[in-house]
Amino acid sequence: MITNLKPYTAYKDSGVEWLGKVPAHWEFAPAKRALISESSGSAAIKNTAANEPVAGYVPAFSASGQDVWLPEPTHNGEALVLSAVGARCGKTFRAQGAWAVVANTHILWPRKAQSRDYWWYVTNQDGWWIRAGAAQPFVQVRATLDRPWPLPPLPEQTAIVRFLDYMDRRIRRAIRAKQKLIKLLEEYKQALIHQAVTGQIDVRTGKPYPAYKDSGVEWLGQVPAHWEVRRMCTVVRILVSNVDKHSREEEKPVRLCNYIDVYKRGKIRADMNFMEATASDEEIEKFRLQPGDVLITKDSEIWNDIAVPALVETSAPDLISGYHMALLRPKQVIKGPFLFRTLQSPRVAYQFHVKANGVTRFGLSHNAIKSALLPLPPLLEQTAIAEYLDAQTAKLDAAIAAARREIELLREYRERLIADVVTGKLDVREAAAQLPEEPPEEEAAEDEGIEDVQTAVEDEQRETHDERSDDYEP
Repeated sequence: MITNLKPYTAYKDSGVEWLGKVPAHWEFAPAKRALISESSGSAAIKNTAANEPVAGYVPAFSASGQDVWLPEPTHNGEALVLSAVGARCGKTFRAQGAWAVVANTHILWPRKAQSRDYWWYVTNQDGWWIRAGAAQPFVQVRATLDRPWPLPPLPEQTAIVRFLDYMDRRIRRAIRAKQKLIKLLEEYKQALIHQAVTGQIDVRTGKPYPAYKDSGVEWLGQVPAHWEVRRMCTVVRILVSNVDKHSREEEKPVRLCNYIDVYKRGKIRADMNFMEATASDEEIEKFRLQPGDVLITKDSEIWNDIAVPALVETSAPDLISGYHMALLRPKQVIKGPFLFRTLQSPRVAYQFHVKANGVTRFGLSHNAIKSALLPLPPLLEQTAIAEYLDAQTAKLDAAIAAARREIELLREYRERLIADVVTGKLDVREAAAQLPEEPPEEEAAEDEGIEDVQTAVEDEQRETHDERSDDYEP
């Protein structure tokens, strides 16, 4: 990373408390002096556009970026397309050539002597846009562009873009390397879990078992000769909660363990924060969590988010299973920690994925849970397998957490660097002039904010899509 950057030699007061001083030779004026605002007007709805390239169609931008195609262009040239409504509002995307937009977007044209790419960096800063709305957030375009902003001369905008592009490429490469490492560690972790819970290795010796038999299950193959294969309904009691966040005076206060707790945490402890609600005495008695219980997600917008497990390690009298959950209470033949690890095996979980029904939202029926097949070793081996996997996955989880933290730090560094450069806190003109020429870099899956692309797509799928809204300020 470049570390020898210095401030400009002369500054002036911007008159804006949060911005402070700006370079003395920069103009300071409303952003609308640099950008022409154009509403998307009566643009098409996203679900009327093609979701993949079609011969003769042009790229089109939705509030999620360039992810659809339309038969006719509505615009031509270089501009920024703003995500104006929804979860990603405030993001801008670079458009050029012939292109089109769909609803919930806004167009920003750079005026003469303004660099589109410089304004892409400016407008994608977190907090730059004024937002409003709660359930359906939107951008207040006019109010934002009326605010004063430092306007460097075009040659400096060009130098800033050159410098930030150079740094951005290196940060992207570093993040992609970390993401590849995380993916490899996750794959190794899943393989390790699958080998242990299906008996491919004896965790006590590190070698295969001495004798195997056909399990009678195609995806499972052979299992140790002394193991069983049992249906879920024979080894656990299945309880499907319908308790949500409603509150009624005649009910008692409780804490709900919900979808996000299971999906994000994996292990449930009583000292964690949970959603507050109320429940009847009968619901509390029936759905109160107990140590050793396993919870699985029962429905989701994403099919492979079905049957994500979490192990209850500690509980409390007021902690109960919430809506969208199936509570699996082990019977005497299976231990909770082993069940939890078994459900983490991709092949075991696949049974639930293929049985999940739905179109925009997938749900798992009670019968689908009951009929799932599980490999079942003796209790002592279950304990050994769970303890072995706890020890091995702890090391992998620590390495994954460290890599994710490094990605966070790289993103924070990028955000801080962009903010300092576009507001004139650092002078990059000399550094930009000395940078080597580099060929354009092909990104495997570029998103303009160096986020994990798969995560961004899945997060978007959890949102409500394609709802037209004209309540943002044009």
